[in-house]
Amino acid sequence: MQAIHNIAEICARHGITDVVLSPGSRCAPLTLAFARHPGIRVRTVPDERAAAFIGLGLAQSQRRAVALVCTSGTAGLNYAPAVAEAFFRQIPLVVFTADRPPEWIDQLDGQTIRQTDLYGAHAKGSFNFPADTIHADAQWHAARLVSEAINLAQQFPPGPVQVNVPLREPFYPKPGEEIRFEDVRIIREVAGPAMLPASELAALRLALRTTPRVLVVAGQHRHDDALLLALRRFQAAYQVPLVGDVIANLHQPVGASYDVRSAPIGHHDVFLGVPEPGLKEALRPELLITFGQSLISKSLKLYLRESAPAEHWHVQAAGPVADTFKSLTRIIRLEPVDFFGQLVAPDSPDSSAPVSAESASPIPGAPAPARLTWPKAGWALSEQDAGTKAAYAMPWHKADSWAKGFLEEFLHPDDQPFNEFKAFHHVLRHLPDHTALHLANSMAVRYANILGMPELKTIEVFANRGTSGIDGCTSTAVGAALAQPERPVVLLTGDVAFFYDRNAFWQNYPTPNLRVVLFNNHGGGIFRLIDGPRQQPELEELFETHQPLTAEHTARDFGLRYFTATTFAELKTALSVFFAPGSSAALLEIATDSATNAAFFEYYRVSVRTSFSS
Repeated sequence: MQAIHNIAEICARHGITDVVLSPGSRCAPLTLAFARHPGIRVRTVPDERAAAFIGLGLAQSQRRAVALVCTSGTAGLNYAPAVAEAFFRQIPLVVFTADRPPEWIDQLDGQTIRQTDLYGAHAKGSFNFPADTIHADAQWHAARLVSEAINLAQQFPPGPVQVNVPLREPFYPKPGEEIRFEDVRIIREVAGPAMLPASELAALRLALRTTPRVLVVAGQHRHDDALLLALRRFQAAYQVPLVGDVIANLHQPVGASYDVRSAPIGHHDVFLGVPEPGLKEALRPELLITFGQSLISKSLKLYLRESAPAEHWHVQAAGPVADTFKSLTRIIRLEPVDFFGQLVAPDSPDSSAPVSAESASPIPGAPAPARLTWPKAGWALSEQDAGTKAAYAMPWHKADSWAKGFLEEFLHPDDQPFNEFKAFHHVLRHLPDHTALHLANSMAVRYANILGMPELKTIEVFANRGTSGIDGCTSTAVGAALAQPERPVVLLTGDVAFFYDRNAFWQNYPTPNLRVVLFNNHGGGIFRLIDGPRQQPELEELFETHQPLTAEHTARDFGLRYFTATTFAELKTALSVFFAPGSSAALLEIATDSATNAAFFEYYRVSVRTSFSS
């Protein structure tokens, strides 16, 4: 078993500090090796599906690989949803699946399936650990293979890998037998410098200077202060509007000064829904620059597909690139922070400094768009070019300011019926500063994208938008709470996603920093809000998921402090204490009526159209 025990040592030397495992007998040698290694923290989660998503939450919060360990048979198949999410979200997971020796596959032996390449196209790689490691060459092979797997998981774009480990009995050490870890050799991988050739950089700068309508759109991306600063300087240099969903994490404050010209456009889900051809034409880009992963906003995706920019550059260091908007013309192999940083010359103005503004208010009371004083460096825009670019940026900022003002006015009246859209708005405005906000799929992530994040707070947003499934939203948030116990972790979720993933709490590790806000409309309310199912006579029977459950018993079973609200007054009272630090995790259940929610959301959509037209 020495080669098996060395797996834990190899993982530790590669910087893996956390392992999530599920109990089993076939995986016992791996379990004991990890559990007895002094440099590794092991957590046990009985449900493999929940365990894998908890591992995913740990990995994305810590920004390094996490290992998973399970027994043979269908246990590994239960990892599949989280493995697929990790693959499309580019999150490194190293999955160790214990297995029968190869001669016992397909021989009707218990708890045995075909585990080789278990995750197929949804893993970056699949490795088969040698079944016998007596020979020195086999030991060398085993150690090399584990290093290769970990390097592949962390190599850009990061993602999940499987190491299938066939094990023979006996699995357990004899009484008094110690597990030792050898001074095993590992293979490290070091990334090279990322620089554009001078000729290519000059061509890109020229295109940016001479193209009036340049738009930057960010997909899902982790919070990165260096990237935000690079984007801010890039916008100051080229007067380019920047658009991103909440999961792009562009909304974070950077520095003390604020300039509306460098503020990201975040309310596009509101204003792109208006039937105004003139606005759509004014927003149409000639050059589209994208980075990051998926978008939430269907309106933005459809608009960019219809707008057909002549040029579309996508910035991504490595890996396959999707042509999401059917307009891709150039792939730039850099990290976004390097790309935007290199496009701004070293002697460019520091956009963190205040800039002057003239009054050109998009709407009454809105801040005036700033007009930059351009540097005299040779790469800088001419006054004529700057004016043209400002003319293109203006409609984006006007529309965004209008949308923000509309939402504030629309949600202001106190006499509106209790509904989840407005309740969601109240919850967002009460989030503690420095929160790690997890948004469950279905309506939670959509509501947040419409409403936006509270201003002047550092709220980092996470969502399982790789596959957009509901199956592990709660478990991912639990993993994040375990990874960063000093930070508030808040999950906003619907009832179907919550009850589907209740086993996230079926583990013995405290998460006093976790707050779960459950919007319970007793069914799949999203199907009343989206076109298609809401027009069908079978809506209630076949699309909605009617259930009479409340979360009170779940909270009691798993030791969560429980709050509830059925009116705005009760919600206000609950929120005044719910987010305060406590000795255990807390759950706030907001109960609403699905039909009322649907009617209010339709009222919102009609109001957007009529308000913009007027």
